[in-house]
Amino acid sequence: MKQNNYQGALQQSIGSGFNARSTASEVIRGIDLTGKIAIVTGGNTGIGLETVTILASAGAKVIVPSRDIEKARRNLGSIDGIELETLNLMEPASIDAFAQKFIESGRPLHLLINNAGIMWVPLRYSRERFESQLATNYLAPYRLTARLWPALKLANGARVVNVSSGGHQFSDFDFDDPNFVNRNYETLLGYGQSKTALNLFTVELDERAKAFGVRAYALCPGAVGETELSREAPVDLFQKLGYSDAEGNILPEVAASLKTIPQGAATSVWCATSPLLNSIGGVYCENADIAELNRDKSVIGGIKPYSLDRANAKHLWELTGSGQECHFK
Repeated sequence: MKQNNYQGALQQSIGSGFNARSTASEVIRGIDLTGKIAIVTGGNTGIGLETVTILASAGAKVIVPSRDIEKARRNLGSIDGIELETLNLMEPASIDAFAQKFIESGRPLHLLINNAGIMWVPLRYSRERFESQLATNYLAPYRLTARLWPALKLANGARVVNVSSGGHQFSDFDFDDPNFVNRNYETLLGYGQSKTALNLFTVELDERAKAFGVRAYALCPGAVGETELSREAPVDLFQKLGYSDAEGNILPEVAASLKTIPQGAATSVWCATSPLLNSIGGVYCENADIAELNRDKSVIGGIKPYSLDRANAKHLWELTGSGQECHFK
């Protein structure tokens, strides 16, 4: 029996019965989360907001940490079962303070959904001199998960859900120059690298955490319209990718292919709650099922083998843990 997902050993459909058009409310139908506690980063907008709404509707207590509390209050104020907290994922001290407050509450954590992320941004650095997409999309989820580790173990059955992207196919992880010090910065390379890092983290976390009753999943929500991810994207980048015309208008065939927000949140909710995943972890999912391994450079969809490489997953884990003084014990 295959015990881990290194090299994509477990990357095959398990016949969930769902597809790209399934919604979050459909995948959670019949599931009761009464008594469960969830944390959802980036839960005040987009697919994060839909994820929070659906989990709360199933009975979960959902904590939504946010950099902008007033925005979170406006968007989430009408939802029962929500707690709002302050968190800035670009600030390690903010992550530590948020996690410590939760740990001191003595509560278990059943679901940690690392949903927040950035994309299409110009070259920026955190105070610690990490490239901003790497800092937000990978280093922050690693640190937050590590700091909340005691509460995850306390749940006696927890899941960590990392919202990755098909954009991991833009780049493997560059161990020689992850922060673009000596190579030219391209925003999609930075994004792809950060999501590959998140996938490598997921497969390694699951291997180390399953003995404590904690399983980990990565996922691609799909191309979703009406989110805030593209707010800094230059028009010429969309034109270069073939998404828009010369005037910057999105092409009709591209618009027709986009998922709605309820469809985009479906895989996050499925990974967090599906009983089909009770005995499997470390997998990358899309369209509310386990994705197929993709070795074809010309095909979009699925997950690239380099994003689940055993040696790279272990190497990145050790580098990150020592670099952040952040360990799972």
